[in-house]
Amino acid sequence: MDKKVTSCTAMLVGKNASIDGSTMIARNEDGYNGINPKTFKVFPAKDYTGEHYVSDYNGLEVDMDGKGCRYTATPNGAHQLNDGHGVGRWDEQGINEYNVAMSATETESTNPRVLGHDPLVENGVDEDSMVYLVLPFIKSAREGVQRLGSLIEKYGTGETNGIAFSDKDEVWYLETAGGHQWVAQRIPDDAYAIAPNNMCIQEIDFDDPDNFMYAAGIRDFVEKYHLNPYPDKFNFRKIFATEDEADAYYNTPRTWYGQKLFNPSIEQEPTSQDMPFIRQPEKKIAVEDVEFFLSSHYNQTPYDPMGTYSSGNSDEMKRFRSIALDRNQSSCILQIRNDVPAEYAAIQWINFGFYCYSPYVPFFTNINDTPANYATASETFHPEKSAYWMYKLLQVIVEPRYHEFINEVNAFRDNAQSYGIGRVDNVLENAKGKEGKELTDYLTAENNITAQHVSEAAQKLINSLVHQTLLNSKFQFERGDNL
Repeated sequence: MDKKVTSCTAMLVGKNASIDGSTMIARNEDGYNGINPKTFKVFPAKDYTGEHYVSDYNGLEVDMDGKGCRYTATPNGAHQLNDGHGVGRWDEQGINEYNVAMSATETESTNPRVLGHDPLVENGVDEDSMVYLVLPFIKSAREGVQRLGSLIEKYGTGETNGIAFSDKDEVWYLETAGGHQWVAQRIPDDAYAIAPNNMCIQEIDFDDPDNFMYAAGIRDFVEKYHLNPYPDKFNFRKIFATEDEADAYYNTPRTWYGQKLFNPSIEQEPTSQDMPFIRQPEKKIAVEDVEFFLSSHYNQTPYDPMGTYSSGNSDEMKRFRSIALDRNQSSCILQIRNDVPAEYAAIQWINFGFYCYSPYVPFFTNINDTPANYATASETFHPEKSAYWMYKLLQVIVEPRYHEFINEVNAFRDNAQSYGIGRVDNVLENAKGKEGKELTDYLTAENNITAQHVSEAAQKLINSLVHQTLLNSKFQFERGDNL
């Protein structure tokens, strides 16, 4: 299964840049085509000692060791293709019982010059395995960077990726390059970062271990092969990244739009390849702001492919790769709050389907199970059993009649968001005094109630749109027509 394509969009928010003091890492998991069934699962703590892990995707083999903690994830629903070929785990995004979040990965590219000296490793640590090999074993975001970095150096990687980690205090972004190189940068507490499908990290300060980590031999590697075009500094992006015309139309416009939302006073060109990775926002960022960005399509600009901006023309509307598009599969905002007890501080906001039609639903992660319709998504279309397929059906109905249905869809999404915010408040209030297994069971049950409510609202919307479509067919004919 050739799943590694230039897809996905990520956003990271430091605790002092958010409106409520929480850290947030978020990413759209897109795919090459319009179908990749996704689920929401929780994996229990276990002892991994003696496990010989073999990736079903690329054959990576790792002898594992140590006790691992419980964690949530959004893995593939289908584990094999029709020909029996395995597709791997692809756990993608989740939060562990220590309130450490991990999102893997943002697909990127290494330039050919670097790849000539450090080729990609065919059976290395790739996106399908990263969360499984790292998230159960870490107690902080910094530990996540260190563990994944050591795995990349030991086993190599067959891909170029960006990986996000967070805990209640720190947010980190790690990028790989070539087969064995990597760097990581801490996002400042008062800042946010946008990551499309190109390398983002810029200048590395090797004397600042509080904010930068990197592969042990990366400086020697760059010096040995004369890879640095600006030797007075070490700009990771300039040394390792691609900077071609495709990046200017596929990647940088997404950074431009995100920074336009959170720094509207700054003038930049959508195709600029010199936009900074990290910025201090002009306002505090809420979960709703992250949701809007991750489900946006250059709204209120000439580049909106939905055609909602009057000054846009067909060429402009198709010029740039949109954030919301048919390959959307699963979007998560991993929020770690600092204003509540740790036992219920972690929330995973999940959106399945086409992000600008479907809602983000909040799920607490101190749980022992997930809602039934979120835990199921086979290759077979079953909207009554699977939240993924229910929201994919919504996409099928809305897309041909976008302008006819979008107001009703937006009202549904707004109502779902208001409900989700209220649910979080209500659950937190009633969680007080509960501990241990009682609390975990309570949060698990409350997640089920949340999922059921939003799913019923989605089914009601789908019912309404189906009836409208059937009653307004374009292929009608009355007896008196053409008389």
